[in-house]
Amino acid sequence: MSARTTVVIATRNRAAELGHTLTQLSSLDPPPPVIVLDNASEDETAEAARRHANVRVIRLPQNLGAAARTLGVVAADTPYIAFSDDDSWWAPDALAEAERIFDEHPRTGLLAARTLVGPECRDDPVTPEMERSPLGHPDGAPGPLVLGFLACSAIVRRAAYLQVGGFSPLLHFGAEEQLLAYDLAARGWEVCYVERLRAHHHPSPSRPPSSWRRRAELRNRLLIAVLRRPPRVCRREVARTLVQAPGAVLGAVPRLPRALSSRRVLPAHVEHQARTLERTAEWRESRS
Repeated sequence: MSARTTVVIATRNRAAELGHTLTQLSSLDPPPPVIVLDNASEDETAEAARRHANVRVIRLPQNLGAAARTLGVVAADTPYIAFSDDDSWWAPDALAEAERIFDEHPRTGLLAARTLVGPECRDDPVTPEMERSPLGHPDGAPGPLVLGFLACSAIVRRAAYLQVGGFSPLLHFGAEEQLLAYDLAARGWEVCYVERLRAHHHPSPSRPPSSWRRRAELRNRLLIAVLRRPPRVCRREVARTLVQAPGAVLGAVPRLPRALSSRRVLPAHVEHQARTLERTAEWRESRS
């Protein structure tokens, strides 16, 4: 029987971690086809990937960030795509279960899995937030509706992903999942958390400083507001980001012309969902 899910991995300069991840994926029964997008690595990333069967390597001349994944989705010939990072992989039953869910729920565009971190398999902090999503669990949906997820533990319907254009090249890395979730929901696709789908994440020690990652996320949340949210939300995000990280605002400025030219405000029902999530997060923060 031909494969129905391709694993797509975007990576850069993490040959050792990638090799371990590909070993884990190769141990699945059956091993899925894997497409590795090498974001202009300067180490042996491509060579490490080619040592594994069922792995296709696409070497890129420049670092495209998260948008590199879209090239993998385009190159795949399966109806479903599971994303992994170079330091994450899927549990043995996850891909087959996701295929069954997609088959039974034709309006579901993305499944967000439970992410188990480290050898102790502790829940990623995002997991309980998705599980208790205030957007609820509609009848007929495979799980609670969400408007965000972790890219290292998400499986998408290829047609839905390509319909909305995939991960935005404007954002590079950081909070890119939120924009994709917005765009899927705006096109009528369900984005759902499903607890029984599991992915393992062993975070690489070779990561950018947390301060850099936070600035990138704040910059991109500001850009996402410009791309999809009403003016009052844009003003709020500018004011908030100026207080939290003025450098993030400066980082957003060169990207603003492209963001404005691509601006497409969310439909009212998706904007309402986004505001519901924000109010819930504010309430939880006030109680902590």
